[in-house]
Amino acid sequence: MNENKYDYLIVGAGIIGLTIAKEIKKRFPLSKIGILEKESKEAQHSSGRNSGVLHAGFYYTADSLKAKFTRDGNFLMKEFCKENKLKINHSQKVVVAKNNEEVKTIHKLYERGIQNKVNVEIISKKRLKELDPNIKTHNIALFSPDTSTIDPEEVCAFLKNFLIEKGVDFYFNEGYKENLNNNSILSSKNKIFKFEKLINTAGLYADKIAKDFAFSKDYTIIPFKGIYLKYTGIKKPVNINVYPVPNLNNPFLGVHFTITVNGEVIIGPTSIPAFWRENYSGMDNFNLSELINVLGWEVNLFLNNEFNFRTLAFQEIKKYNKNHFTNLASSMLYNFDKKSFSEWIRPGIRAQLLNKKTKELVMDFVVEGDANTIHILNAVSPAFTCSIPFAKYVVDNYII
Repeated sequence: MNENKYDYLIVGAGIIGLTIAKEIKKRFPLSKIGILEKESKEAQHSSGRNSGVLHAGFYYTADSLKAKFTRDGNFLMKEFCKENKLKINHSQKVVVAKNNEEVKTIHKLYERGIQNKVNVEIISKKRLKELDPNIKTHNIALFSPDTSTIDPEEVCAFLKNFLIEKGVDFYFNEGYKENLNNNSILSSKNKIFKFEKLINTAGLYADKIAKDFAFSKDYTIIPFKGIYLKYTGIKKPVNINVYPVPNLNNPFLGVHFTITVNGEVIIGPTSIPAFWRENYSGMDNFNLSELINVLGWEVNLFLNNEFNFRTLAFQEIKKYNKNHFTNLASSMLYNFDKKSFSEWIRPGIRAQLLNKKTKELVMDFVVEGDANTIHILNAVSPAFTCSIPFAKYVVDNYII
């Protein structure tokens, strides 16, 4: 087998691996960096299968890493796209309420936004009507003028080409295989790699790789499937992103309307518990050992109703019914043409970390590591928004 030696070896060519490589190259221009990717190109999983929303940062508590990184990342990713002539849609966003209880949550989100120094505003029904007369709310709504959308695949492809120009080596179709010796040698499908420092950004498989290096002892990945429906009619139902009030006790935001970077309207995603890590469609990528592990945890969470998992599972599985799925979206609009939401688009899988001791879904970023290896264990939504400042954080705290 061929042997390759690197100062920094990154596993995973998603947005987190790419931005960390960019940040390392910026700090250490002479460093030798290699990136392993099991797929044939970059961003084939979560990084390329999301709606492209750049979130503003009002969902997260002020003491969280997500709060700071989302706020800063929103600005930095926009600047990156502008500087490099990448597509961006300043689509904005409103969060709407159905009743008085949800109005209380809107006020909580507003308070979080102010604490996080995010540009948010509570607006009246009259002001909402001026923004978009078709959007329905109960008394008030939360307005986020800084929410935008980008093309995640375009951004990742640009970063890959930029890194290649800077001398970074990419190894596609070369997924991580095993830790060979003393935390400084590993094998992929066809090669052996030596490294001074390994950076594990493998997303759906980050916990499994981390366990090979004696990390992620308290964690496991539980996959959740997100599916979307695209509007195929003539007159668009909305001209701004529209979100329901979320349940602040879990990390999912509910079925919402997104205006993509190309101006298309989509509704989704779901957060349906998946049965194996790449359970995108039917029996594709079936993995028996993953099924046994994931299903074991999901049954445990279901029977004990940890963090209301049983309720969540029932609610999400019902979304496979197209009529139910579209009804959830229709409740936020006055006029809604169900028939024109007719095209399912490529689903995604959320690599959601579960704390095995507390049996809770982890809401914030989790990074573990030592002098030889770094493991990004929970880089879930809004990781794309957070990616640039998060990469700086990883370099500052785990590499320098």
